[in-house]
Amino acid sequence: MTIIEITKMTSKGQVTIPNRVRKILHLQVGSSVAFTVTKHGIILVPCEVTTRSPYSPKEWKKIEKLASEEGKTFPSPDAAKKHLDKL
Repeated sequence: MTIIEITKMTSKGQVTIPNRVRKILHLQVGSSVAFTVTKHGIILVPCEVTTRSPYSPKEWKKIEKLASEEGKTFPSPDAAKKHLDKL
């Protein structure tokens, strides 16, 4: 294994990725990296972080419909439950 660069860790557990390594990995300000710990050491790889909705498209439709009905009143809790079941 060839060691390209050496760096020190700060008191906050931070390390600077050396410029030569950043260039090899095409890392820029704001780039995300993933760490994997192996029995031989740590592997650092560039990665993309994407967001994923916690709701399915069907659930979003229900939420949007409920939001558009703001202010709707029902004569009883049972009537409100029946309305929600129909959505």
